[in-house]
Amino acid sequence: QVQLLESGGGVVQAGGSLRLSCASSGRTLSAYVMGWFRQAPGKEREFVADIMWSGADTSYVDSVKGRFTISRDNAKNTVYLQMNSLKPEDTAVYYCAAVQPGRSWEGGYWGQGTQVTVSS
Repeated sequence: QVQLLESGGGVVQAGGSLRLSCASSGRTLSAYVMGWFRQAPGKEREFVADIMWSGADTSYVDSVKGRFTISRDNAKNTVYLQMNSLKPEDTAVYYCAAVQPGRSWEGGYWGQGTQVTVSS
C-alpha cells in the first residue's frame, strides 16, 4: 500500500514563497508520474504541475508558469513544489498524486492535502 504525505503548507502574504513536500512510503515511486493538484473553496480540483520519472519532463497549468517549480528526489521518494510570487488566488488545498505512466490520475495514489493560504 502506498501512502503520500504532504507537508509545507501554511499562511503567507502575497508575494511570498512556500515549498511543499510530498513523501511516499510503502513502495518506491521512481517509475511513477508525480503531480500536484489543488482545490479552492467552491471550485473543482485542478491540475497544477507534474513531473516524469526522470525529472526531465515537467508541465504546469498556465496560471503558475514562471512562479512554481516541481522537482523530485527519487532516492528519497519525495516530490516538491516550490511556489514563489504567491497570489491570493493560489489559496487552496494542495494534493500530491502518483500515477503509472499512461494511466488516469483518478486511478492513482493521492495524499490527504495541505492547506495553502495567501493573504493580500
